[in-house]
Amino acid sequence: MSQAVLSLENVNIFQEGNAILTNINLEVNHGEFLYIIGKTGSGKSSFMKTLYADLKLKEGEGTFVEYDLKKLREKDIPYLRRKIGIVFQDFKLLPDRTVFDNLHFVLRATGWNEREEMKVKIDEVLDKVGMKHSSNKMPHQLSGGEQQRVAVARALLNDPEVILADEPTGNLDPQTSVEVMNLLREINQNGKTIIMATHDYALLMKFPSKTLKCDEGTLFEVVQRTV
Repeated sequence: MSQAVLSLENVNIFQEGNAILTNINLEVNHGEFLYIIGKTGSGKSSFMKTLYADLKLKEGEGTFVEYDLKKLREKDIPYLRRKIGIVFQDFKLLPDRTVFDNLHFVLRATGWNEREEMKVKIDEVLDKVGMKHSSNKMPHQLSGGEQQRVAVARALLNDPEVILADEPTGNLDPQTSVEVMNLLREINQNGKTIIMATHDYALLMKFPSKTLKCDEGTLFEVVQRTV
């Protein structure tokens, strides 16, 4: 059995008819931590959107969490997304409900219906990210770092194979960014594959890992210098 959770061959990624990234060949194995770097507009987000099927794969071959991205039908997208967790830069918490109800909403939307099981699961993921004590707070009562911890907890709800983190520290101060990175690395060390888009080069130096760079329409591996 292949250990690859993501496999791309000769992939070209388009946005509104324009080629953003071309000739991508990539394999990511279970348990890897992979950075995608590059300046704003270089294609990082388009790459991530292709993985969670917000952008359709039109050219090349791609398999992600055992789904064929090219043949993916609209009705399959929710099932693909149940196998991945997504963490965004701007948290995307629903402002009109508590932390607990934010997570409860996601479980209901992904097919859970047993009240006690949902409560146990929510308590479990909030405990993992150190936010169990804040389950009854509203998002506006939390700091940016706390909101991102809740967003990470939300990404863990359905025990995903992969976490896609799109600029997860982009709205955070340096100290809080390190705390969120420590959390993501701990999750990775417990066996989850993480693919993280970032332009925070200080974090790359502090938490080195395999790194791919988007530049001039291509995606290639870069070797980090050790100090």
